[in-house]
Amino acid sequence: MAPPGPKARHTLTLYTSPNRVECHLVRLVLAVKDLPYDALLSGSPGIDADLLEYNPTGLVPTLIERDIVLYCAPVVAEYLDERFPHPSLLPSDPLGRARSRMAMQRVLVEWERPLETVLAGGVGADAARRSLRSILLASVDLFRAAKFFLSPELGLADCAVLPVLWRLPAAGIELPAAADPIRQYADRMFETAFFQRSLTDHERNLR
Repeated sequence: MAPPGPKARHTLTLYTSPNRVECHLVRLVLAVKDLPYDALLSGSPGIDADLLEYNPTGLVPTLIERDIVLYCAPVVAEYLDERFPHPSLLPSDPLGRARSRMAMQRVLVEWERPLETVLAGGVGADAARRSLRSILLASVDLFRAAKFFLSPELGLADCAVLPVLWRLPAAGIELPAAADPIRQYADRMFETAFFQRSLTDHERNLR
């Protein structure tokens, strides 16, 4: 049984990092659906201690809705999409949903992990930077295929991709002209109201 929910103004409370990609993913889902929530930024002793009461792993993002406690970004994102279905971020058919989940998981594993290594600095950062740049260049055709990432409609895969693309300048990754489809997609999406709402102050200062 989870401890009593936080005394928040809104039904939803999100324990989140000011800069982690997976946390940004969940904040994007919340922003797309225009859901009010209370954001509690990890990193302060008080907030981190409270988080451990609800989630002993201490992992963020952690979402609390009344007596429900969820963590792991893909799980939280899908819960929000099913709990608040408009606009839907997963296709209505089983195959479409499976493909969307695979795309999101691939981005989190193949794109986010090297990005986090680069942003952390230290040993392995240069190799991770080269690896991520190569992966992005190999993905250019995916951004030509549809209006959004692998889909004619905005989806969870976009919510995974955009936090990575936003952090490329901070990671010292500059894409060549051959990657213009990626740049055009990113520029268009970064200007949307929902993307701007998803940013923490720390993330705004990355560019």
